Amino acid sequence: MQEFFSWLGETLGEIIRFVVDLLIVFFYNLGASARGFFDGLASALGIPATLVSLAVLLLGLWLLYLALRALLRRRIVATLIWAVLGVTVLSWLIY
Repeated sequence: MQEFFSWLGETLGEIIRFVVDLLIVFFYNLGASARGFFDGLASALGIPATLVSLAVLLLGLWLLYLALRALLRRRIVATLIWAVLGVTVLSWLIY
């Protein structure tokens, strides 16, 4: 009877170890993929791959999105304001 529980504990431990190793590899590859994506994006745009520059990029794209929403609602003045702000922020980044 003791051999059965010893085998059961060993098998359960191996299964848990396999799942943990699988999750470690998955999250390592996910992090490497995200890092590669941001490095490629930054090099294509000609910006440094820092967190601040990526945040400024997102801000500029968000402002352009607001300009598009204003255009679809036929608010021309708001479209011009948001578009000028978005292009200004992106021009600070991409020079």
